[in-house]
Amino acid sequence: MPLILGTNSIKDTGYDVANSCRFNDDDTAYMHKTPGSSGNRRTLTISYWLKRGALTTSNSQGVLNAGILSDGNNHSFCGFESSTDTAIIQTTTSNSNVMSLQTTALFRDVSAWYNFVWKIDTTQGTEANRVKLYVNGVEFSLTGTFPSEDQDTWFNYADKHTVGTRFANYFDGYLAEFCLIDGSALAPTSFGEFDSDSPTIWKPIDVSGLTFGTNGFYLDFEDSSNLGNDANGGTDLTEVNLAATDQASDSPTNNFATLNSLDNHFAAHTFSEGNCKIVTHSGNMSFNTATIAVSSGLWYVEAKVIDNADSNYHHLGITETPSTATSNWIGLSATHYGLTGYDGKYWRGNSGTSYGVSNTTNDIVGMYIDLNANKLYFAKNGTVMNSGTGISITAAASTTNGYYFISYGDWENASTATWEVNFGSPTYSVSSSNSDPNGYGSFEYSTTITGDGSSKSFYALCTKNLAEYG
Repeated sequence: MPLILGTNSIKDTGYDVANSCRFNDDDTAYMHKTPGSSGNRRTLTISYWLKRGALTTSNSQGVLNAGILSDGNNHSFCGFESSTDTAIIQTTTSNSNVMSLQTTALFRDVSAWYNFVWKIDTTQGTEANRVKLYVNGVEFSLTGTFPSEDQDTWFNYADKHTVGTRFANYFDGYLAEFCLIDGSALAPTSFGEFDSDSPTIWKPIDVSGLTFGTNGFYLDFEDSSNLGNDANGGTDLTEVNLAATDQASDSPTNNFATLNSLDNHFAAHTFSEGNCKIVTHSGNMSFNTATIAVSSGLWYVEAKVIDNADSNYHHLGITETPSTATSNWIGLSATHYGLTGYDGKYWRGNSGTSYGVSNTTNDIVGMYIDLNANKLYFAKNGTVMNSGTGISITAAASTTNGYYFISYGDWENASTATWEVNFGSPTYSVSSSNSDPNGYGSFEYSTTITGDGSSKSFYALCTKNLAEYG
């Protein structure tokens, strides 16, 4: 598979996608609209960019669903199969699957953006040409039942269309540049292109000039007060359990770090809100890492303490490796540096050192990582601890792998703690909307501080900044 733009560090993408929408399955979040009349149910295209959150759920995750949804026996949907994380598309008519196709490939990368293009034209005489799937510009093989020639789907039918769910089976993650094309079976090059300088990388292009047809629509998620706005000018979709804070800066052209739910074997923590909210496990002293590691540059992240039920034994900091055991908390190793909530000490090599102040529920803790001067700073609600004197850290080049992960967890094995982590695309409301010097992301507090006597500006951990400073 070609590389996905979100995993790489292209500075200038040409066309920028400003926003995505964060769908949290625990919130039962989705959008819907009902067309006034039917369009073309045989020839259509569905294209969307997504970054996954929860994987291998108990039910399939619906990205788009359409049909006579009141009876459940006549509908079409595309999304992900439940326990396998394969991509799937299906049409059920009179309670019989007249089309049921899925990939053998699994889509389990929670760190990067995928572009899915479903090209459907059941008027084709050749069975394999009636449904095609392209991921990041490349066709993927499909197995299962292809539709018969001239088979109607329920896409573009005059009944409810939902984005983000299939009945009660909700998508979890981020969606961007969502297009339903009524009446045309389009190639993936209508929605993306390979980068001219890095030809293995697929990136978005401007789709506003496409013909969307009778029931087609285009969601760009750029209006936080109306996330269901049809940017093509059609009837807007109605949002259900979505709020302005579900608009995200994380996008296919500027991928932000999140917490890595795949790095969870020992921690057994629980993730939500696009993998930016973490509830630590009550029985494990462990931690989780971010999806992006850093080896140089100056980086800033904020975390809000939502619940300190672990008696403020929650930790945040940096680690050179993911967790390797249920007793491997941040600060246990010589190249792990963790701030504890209950007393403001930082821990390294299983030893605590007086540094700052405690933090508790509703406090926002900022962390400033200077990998050029090898210093680490913490702040509580905008006030830098220890009068701006940083913690000296081992140079990234001298660690085992040559980089550090931003990490969160706790070292209390009797209760849980809850963080909401803001790498620049916050899940909670911020009142001041500070940004880094490049204008990326949104933070409650300034990313510029006086550290060890010098003014230092730090950056959000996203791919555009990595391209310039990483």
